[in-house]
Amino acid sequence: MHLLVFLFLSCSKQTIAQPFPSKAQLAWHKMEFYLFVHFGPNTFTDKEWGEGTEPEDIFNPTNLDCRQWCRIAKAAGAKGIIITAKHHDGFCLWPSKYSTHTVRESKWKKGKGDVLKELSQACKQYGLKFGVYVSPWDRSHPKYGTVAYNDVFVNMMKEIFTNYGPVWELWWDGANGEGPNGKRQVYDWKRFENTVRRLSPNTVIFSDIGPDIRWCGNEKGFVGETNWNFLDTAGFGRGIGAPPIDTLNQGNYNGPNWMPAECDVSIRPGWFYHSNQDQEVKSPEQLFSIYLKSVGRGANLLLNVPPDRRGLIANNDSAALIGFKDLRDRNFKSNLLVASQFDVRFDQPGGSVSFNEKLNTFRITNFVDNPVSFNFKNPIELNCIVVGENTQLGQKIRRFEILDGKNNSQLVTGTSIGQKRIMIFPRIKTSSIVIRVLEATSNIELNDIGFYLIDEKFVESNK
Repeated sequence: MHLLVFLFLSCSKQTIAQPFPSKAQLAWHKMEFYLFVHFGPNTFTDKEWGEGTEPEDIFNPTNLDCRQWCRIAKAAGAKGIIITAKHHDGFCLWPSKYSTHTVRESKWKKGKGDVLKELSQACKQYGLKFGVYVSPWDRSHPKYGTVAYNDVFVNMMKEIFTNYGPVWELWWDGANGEGPNGKRQVYDWKRFENTVRRLSPNTVIFSDIGPDIRWCGNEKGFVGETNWNFLDTAGFGRGIGAPPIDTLNQGNYNGPNWMPAECDVSIRPGWFYHSNQDQEVKSPEQLFSIYLKSVGRGANLLLNVPPDRRGLIANNDSAALIGFKDLRDRNFKSNLLVASQFDVRFDQPGGSVSFNEKLNTFRITNFVDNPVSFNFKNPIELNCIVVGENTQLGQKIRRFEILDGKNNSQLVTGTSIGQKRIMIFPRIKTSSIVIRVLEATSNIELNDIGFYLIDEKFVESNK
């Protein structure tokens, strides 16, 4: 490997005020892929949304093993697990003092069980982050629809953060339907948020409008090809009153809040386990295509893998996850930049390139409209280029293109890059690749640059 680098000091930029990520958000960006676990009475009733009237004894996972979940998650390359601690039916997977619709009232482990305790301990054992989904809607609680229910919800969160922390991500669903008394709740979101910030300031909070992570606008697992880490939340709320779907999918070009997107999708047609969907588990190839349109567009991927009635991840789901990991490993194993001899040239003074030996990738520092050329001693074949911005410095790039320098033809043109951008195009053989940033808010820093030759079948599926 040989680099010929021209390094000078220069600057050319378009100045636009923009937000920056917090330390907790920066750590979240590096998570990339983790699991969602929908589990509760719906697992045993074959429902997606429970009524809240289900008898507690229906919850009885005979062989619950959260360590099995974590072993599979770890083997699949997932970095954390978020569990539905309380879904809309109000059933708590921990023995909450503020409800009588919990695992304590079930016959599972004679009322002595605690799913949150078992999972939080298993996550620590396997080096995974632990997160919780807590629906504010409660179809079983008698105080739902009254001011007193906000006290109940706050106290439930206090239990979770006090007894099962650290909680890395809190997932808020904006659903707001009727309770057992036929009333709807007026949620005190500001109080909820302040409670979490006080108890666990490093927890990132997800919802339609964050405050830390935004929904991608669909449950199919993809974010927009343009994906800004910015959102304007003024005048919007959670659930009804949320920003428009296309805004959630793309973000706001000049949004004042750093609010990256999380893409949630289930490995099955439903979110909870249903035995009649055992043959409808997404294939490794489908999961890889979803990965390219989520992580590959600068978002994070939250993949739901629901345990069955035993309390175990089923074999079909496990096999798909391991196959998915194998596809990621095989397709991104060999960075052609590392294996090739090349030099690097900038059209103008002011750019530099350095090598990250730990990640086997390259870094560029540069300014707008100063093309950088990777010129290879021997031609290479490729159909995929990966780049990522140093998001510690914000999201600066607003428009870019990548060219086949040998034939002076455009391979990729786009707007946003963000944490990671995986760009797929028809296979070429060339001796030169040119990266050109056409518009940026200030000097740029591109990390994790890699050139790859991936399986051709994903070229078409990435469109």
